[in-house]
Amino acid sequence: MGRFIPLSVPNFEGNERKYVDDAIDQGWVSTGGAYITKLERQLAEFLHTENAAACQSGTAALHLSLIEAGIQPGDMVIVPALTFIAAVNPVKYQFAEPVFIDCDDGFCMDPAKLNEFCENECELIDGKLIYKADGRHIKAVIVVHVFGNMADMVSIMKTARKYRLKVIEDATEALGSRYTAGELSGKYAGTIGDFGAFSFNGNKIITTGGGGAVTAKDPAAAEHIRYLSTQAKDDPQYYIHNEVGYNYRMTNIQAAVGVAQMEELPEFIGRKQANFEKYRTLFEGFELCRLMPFREGTSSNKWFYSLEINREKVSADMREIISALEEKGIQTRAIWGLISEQRPYVDSPSYRLEKAPYYAERILNIPSSTNITDEEIVYVAGQIKKVLEGFSCDKQ
Repeated sequence: MGRFIPLSVPNFEGNERKYVDDAIDQGWVSTGGAYITKLERQLAEFLHTENAAACQSGTAALHLSLIEAGIQPGDMVIVPALTFIAAVNPVKYQFAEPVFIDCDDGFCMDPAKLNEFCENECELIDGKLIYKADGRHIKAVIVVHVFGNMADMVSIMKTARKYRLKVIEDATEALGSRYTAGELSGKYAGTIGDFGAFSFNGNKIITTGGGGAVTAKDPAAAEHIRYLSTQAKDDPQYYIHNEVGYNYRMTNIQAAVGVAQMEELPEFIGRKQANFEKYRTLFEGFELCRLMPFREGTSSNKWFYSLEINREKVSADMREIISALEEKGIQTRAIWGLISEQRPYVDSPSYRLEKAPYYAERILNIPSSTNITDEEIVYVAGQIKKVLEGFSCDKQ
C-alpha cells in the first residue's frame, strides 16, 4: 500500500487503554460511572466554567441546548449558512425554523449582517423579536466557531442582548480556542453565550469515539440538561418520568477515553498551532492559494487548516483538485455545501448570503492531524502546489 496522509485522525498516545480497561474491570461501561463525572470536572476546570454535562454527541449537545433555551414548534432560530449541517438539524428536531445568515472572512457568522437582519427584517414587540415576514418569534441564535476560529462574540452578544436572543455557541470544533485581548480576554469558546456545545467525534481535537458535552451559564440549566439526557428520571427505582427525556448521556467507556484525551489536550493544541505555522511558511508567497488566518486577539486551537484557492488563476473544479491529491496519497476535502441550498432547507429564509457562497467554491481543507510529521507537512504542501500549478489557467 502506498503513502496515505489522512485529513484528521484520532491520536491515542496517552492513558486511553489503561482507563478503558479500568472501566471494564469495574463493570461500569454504560451511562453511569466515575469517568463521566471526572470528564465533566476536567472540562469545567479547563474551560474555567462552573459546569459541563457530558452527552453522546455534539448534535445531542445542540439539541439539549435548544430544548433548554425554550425553542418550541413554530419558533425561529438564526443560524449560519456555512457550517456542517449538524449545527442546524436540531432546530428541525424542535419543529422550529432556521434563518440563514452570511459568514465573515473567518467563516463564522457575520455580526454586522446578524444585527442588520434583526434591525431591518424584524421588530421587537413586548420583549420578543418578531420576524416581519410571517410574525414568528425568533428566540435564539446558533453561533459556530468554524474550524476552531472564534466568532466575533463581542458584537454578537451585543446584538443578542439588544434583541433578547438566547445564544448557543457551537464550539464542536473549537475546544481550547479563547480570546486573548479585549473585553472577553481569557474567555473560551463555548463559555460566552447561554449554552456551549462540544463534540468529541473521531476527527476532533480530542475524541471519545462519539460523544459531546454541554456548558450552561445557569448551573440549574446544566443540571436539567443532565436530567433530560438520562431519560428524565424522577424516580429511577419506580420509573417515574415527569418530562420527555432522551437517551443522550455519554457512556463510562467513552468518558474513560475522554479523561485520557483531556490529559493530552494542551499538547494537542500546541502541535496544531505549530503545524499551522509550518504550513504558513511553506505556502507564503504562493499565488495559487493562501492559507487562511485565524482571528486576531484570539488563541485558536487551529483544529482545521484551510486553503483559499485563487479562482482567478485556478479554474479546476474542487472535485478535480481533491481527486488529484488523492492520487498523491493526500486526503483533503471541500468546505461544506451551503445548508440553505440543501433539500431540507431550500424553503427556509436566508439573509444576504454573499461571502458564504464565495468561500464554498474556494476553500480546501488539508491534513491537520496532531500526529502528522514535519516530512508529511512538507510533502503535502509541495504536492498541493504541483497539483494547482498543473491546473493553473496560465498553463491552459
